[in-house]
Amino acid sequence: MILFFFHPELQPASGYRNKGYDFTITSSTAYDHKWIYGRNIFDSIARIVDELFENYLSRPDVRQPILTQYCDGRQVQCRDRGWMTQWGSKSLGDQGYSAIEILRYFYGNDMYINIAEEISGIPASWPGYDLDIGARGDKVRQLQEQLNTIAGSYPALPRIAVDGIYGQNTKNAVKEFQSVFGLPATGITDYLTWYKIQEIYVAVSRIAELNG
Repeated sequence: MILFFFHPELQPASGYRNKGYDFTITSSTAYDHKWIYGRNIFDSIARIVDELFENYLSRPDVRQPILTQYCDGRQVQCRDRGWMTQWGSKSLGDQGYSAIEILRYFYGNDMYINIAEEISGIPASWPGYDLDIGARGDKVRQLQEQLNTIAGSYPALPRIAVDGIYGQNTKNAVKEFQSVFGLPATGITDYLTWYKIQEIYVAVSRIAELNG
């Protein structure tokens, strides 16, 4: 899945409801997700962006992400430079093209969507589902080990057994972590909680290395 953020002019505000959708894009920050530093954001969009930030475009045998540039395709033409156009991609989407098919139309058939295995020192990626009571396995064990490491720097967090089983004690530790770091205190390790734990774990581990 790839998010495309189109300019509001690409679709009249009334067009969405006329097509049966139950929303309207107004380009007003009071309603739509036009991000401005310090302004309100919508949790649902923030979560989607968080879930996609590890995706990147690449070509075979090329490790670094590919820079994909674009223009609107009407006021500014850029196809001769090999760029994607906003209006052109919208037209392809209307024809039923998928995200990767649109990208390949503009950038070639050797374009791929990859998922980073490691991001800014974060050691392992999201397991793909929320962790809650009854979950077990290596991902739970990793979570428990990291929470215990974090507890060394944040005494409010309880230490827990590293047994690979997401029991009540693990849930309580996750809930306390969420409270300390300003997340909804559900005790469930969702995507946002998982990566916050990774972030804090990397931070406290590096501090320990410096102190050592």
